[in-house]
Amino acid sequence: MALLPIITAPDPRLKVKAKPIKAVDDQIRRLMDDMLETMYAAPGIGLAAPQLGVAKRVLVVDVARDGEDAQPLRIANPEILWRSTELATYNEGCLSLPEHYADVSRPAKIRLRYLDHQNEIREVDMEGLLATCVQHEMDHLEGVLFVDHISSLKRNIILRKLAKLKRQKTAEPVGA
Repeated sequence: MALLPIITAPDPRLKVKAKPIKAVDDQIRRLMDDMLETMYAAPGIGLAAPQLGVAKRVLVVDVARDGEDAQPLRIANPEILWRSTELATYNEGCLSLPEHYADVSRPAKIRLRYLDHQNEIREVDMEGLLATCVQHEMDHLEGVLFVDHISSLKRNIILRKLAKLKRQKTAEPVGA
């Protein structure tokens, strides 16, 4: 397994719509494992392939709390079959928008169909933080960031701060 670099906004690769995969083969399984290792190291609870510059419909999540056993989900070609009308609001963050958070409302419950890491089709009902996390990661597959769900004023402030931070990092001398 390998730690992979996570793309941070603003970056045009985060706005690319990901392509479905044909099957979960050894290459995709390796990608999923690398994504989990990268997500845990960040640390985060979800990561989508486009955040690594890979335009494939692959994501990983693990919403286990500290002290609980890991509960990783490796998901390819996810499709929401049903969403509740009831909404849940969470203060969301993103590994591609480090240290920035905002309240986002999403359907509280979903039914998800996807290919698992063994290339088996699964259908699962999700709610709470897991449902929110999966929907957040699925947005990445469409080129959507959580800040696209908040006011343009708040979004622009966050993106300007991240752009400034990127400029500062690239202007630093090597070895600084």
